Amino acid sequence: MITVLADHNIEGQALLLWGTLSAAGWLELVPLRLVRFAEIGLPADSTDRTVWRFAQAQQMYLLTDNRNMEGDDSLEQTIREENRATSLPVLTIGRVARLTKRSYREACAARLLEIVLYPEDYVGAGRIFIP
Repeated sequence: MITVLADHNIEGQALLLWGTLSAAGWLELVPLRLVRFAEIGLPADSTDRTVWRFAQAQQMYLLTDNRNMEGDDSLEQTIREENRATSLPVLTIGRVARLTKRSYREACAARLLEIVLYPEDYVGAGRIFIP
């Protein structure tokens, strides 16, 4: 099972994206699962470093919006310091507000599928912006 962890601040948008995958029939073909912080017991106020480490330990792709580099525990700083050749990439939606547009959601869904179906091409990349 391929698991994607939706960042707590984009859970609604992640569900829209998941709906697009479902409508296209991909969730019947690919063993994909979307999880939210509450489902896995991760507090919403967890630091970026804690979230990244948890996702890596559980072999989950972290789906997030465009976070910036603010502080020692920021996502970008964490990736710079802790990313390894075996780390799963963080999937960052470049323009999360555009997920309300079907064409953008479809492009994000296609890119997400490409990454999770061919992990050998993306492991160790750190962060990948989608679409």
